[in-house]
Amino acid sequence: MALERLQSRVAAITHDLIMIPVAWLGAYWLRFDFGEVPEFYFHQALVALTVVVPLQAIVNWHFGLYRGVWRFASLPDLIRISKALVAGALISTMALFVAGFLNGMPRSVMFLYGLLLLGCLTLPRFFYRWLKDHHYHFRSAKRVLIVNAGKAGDMLARDMLRDPGQAYRPVAFVDDDQTKQGKEIQGIRVVGPYAAMPRVVKELAIDVIMLAVPAANAAQMRYLVSLAEQCGVPFRTVPHLEELMSGQIRVQELRKVRIEDLLGREPINLDWPRVREGLTGRVIMVTGAGGSIGSELCQQIASLEPAALILLENSEYNLYRIELELREHFSELSLHAHLADIADVVACDRLFAKYHPQVVFHAAAYKHVPMLETQVREAVKNNILGTKVVAEAADRYGCAEFVLISTDKAVNPANVMGATKRVAEIYVQNLDAKSETRFITVRFGNVLGSAGSVVPLFEKQITNGEAVTVTHPQMERYFMTVREACQLIMQSSVLGAGGEIFVLDMGKPVNISRLAEEMIRLSGKMLGRDVKIVYTGLRPGEKLHEELFHEREKLMETGHEQIRLARYREVGWDLLTNRLAELDKACAAYDTNRLGELLNWFVPERRRVGDASEKAGDVVALTKGD
Repeated sequence: MALERLQSRVAAITHDLIMIPVAWLGAYWLRFDFGEVPEFYFHQALVALTVVVPLQAIVNWHFGLYRGVWRFASLPDLIRISKALVAGALISTMALFVAGFLNGMPRSVMFLYGLLLLGCLTLPRFFYRWLKDHHYHFRSAKRVLIVNAGKAGDMLARDMLRDPGQAYRPVAFVDDDQTKQGKEIQGIRVVGPYAAMPRVVKELAIDVIMLAVPAANAAQMRYLVSLAEQCGVPFRTVPHLEELMSGQIRVQELRKVRIEDLLGREPINLDWPRVREGLTGRVIMVTGAGGSIGSELCQQIASLEPAALILLENSEYNLYRIELELREHFSELSLHAHLADIADVVACDRLFAKYHPQVVFHAAAYKHVPMLETQVREAVKNNILGTKVVAEAADRYGCAEFVLISTDKAVNPANVMGATKRVAEIYVQNLDAKSETRFITVRFGNVLGSAGSVVPLFEKQITNGEAVTVTHPQMERYFMTVREACQLIMQSSVLGAGGEIFVLDMGKPVNISRLAEEMIRLSGKMLGRDVKIVYTGLRPGEKLHEELFHEREKLMETGHEQIRLARYREVGWDLLTNRLAELDKACAAYDTNRLGELLNWFVPERRRVGDASEKAGDVVALTKGD
């Protein structure tokens, strides 16, 4: 490799040394109108070369003409060459004057020499780069259509041209901006609008479509993906703007279009200074730290440089995994991982006494709706009594903030899971009035890709060629990405004064059947031919439509446009604590009938949806099997 670099540098120096006399003699030839140079002037030119060549060679070296690589010749190389030529011409003129060689020399020679030498030094460099970019490697490269001729498309095309080893050749752009159509970017023509994509792919024999639209919203992405799907060739996309931390868009960062690209909303704009002020330098505890929400929350909190991060998790594998990830990416973080059950009073008390966390994010919960319908005792023990244990410890040890992560299923709950989360909300909201700790509840819907959600299930079924199982054609759910959810959780933690329920803006609900159809198409398979959708009927505890707030909760604006505030309903403290004590006794006695009665007392709006024909508001008594 060192020998190759030396040979390359020697070749460049040799080329430039040859170009100096070529440009010098060419200047005389031009001066005499491309005719024969008179003998006197020709002799004068040859003598002057003994001064011009060594001086220009020294100046070229001084200005770093041989630090650049011809393969990547660019504007900085042109600037260096220009500086070297100006300096070389001035120094040569002074030297020729001192040596007495300027007598009788045509005045235009030095100017013409500079222009010719500029061309002789730059054109071969850029021609060599063009030759490498457009011919040598691109003979077997995949032909690429770039969607969007903006900054992202320009950067993507430039990266492919500079790195042909990636085997991609940009052939054309499409863009809806009429002012760009017909123009060229990096030598590549904008051949039409987005709608012309299928025609362009066919006419130009495109192999790959690259969507260079990092700022596209969900509706725009759905439109572009629908066009790309009609073309019958693979398509890739650049990450969203918030994922492009480096500010550069490269071929290596291209990825498949994900379902969240089509279901997302407008980018979340956090008040980062306020979030940092609220979390940086503080001792923070996350319960359920190894779960879908908990693990992402830990990653984002760790990046804010807390004084310490305490992980509480009852799954040995999940705790091992998140601890490993955090230690790998945040080596300076003061990290303490503990295997414990949130319902274990002794364990929680010991952890709070040892670390005195200032902020607690309570993400630990059982959340699988159909499973918990027959596991009411475990749901109550973990989701209600476990929350009570952690919340009381936070109060007892002077924690500043306690954030309960809740769910839309707690609103008019049709299942045990939602009812237990609603009771947890009621408890921490009312505890806030009795405590110096600020108790805050954050409520949102489904998280894309979380454990137990439909997205991983659908992905598995599609990969295996199985039928995709959807419970009902009209089933709708709210969705957001885990990253979005955690960012808004952190924002809510610094907005709350205590006792509030913050409802995250989940956008519009998504039809689950349509979600399945989109995922099938994104996998490259044909709906109905390769993969079918089978409707299985509502499962125990499921509703067709979820809600984010109760009709009696007055929804109010907050300081953040994507967070709303729902006022909670007060419950007499003595009555509340007495009923919670009864829940504890019923759990200890494994009395599921009594647990069902108590849940109905706590959540009188609790309802069951037995089949698709029942209204979402119907109240149905618990069965004895609960």
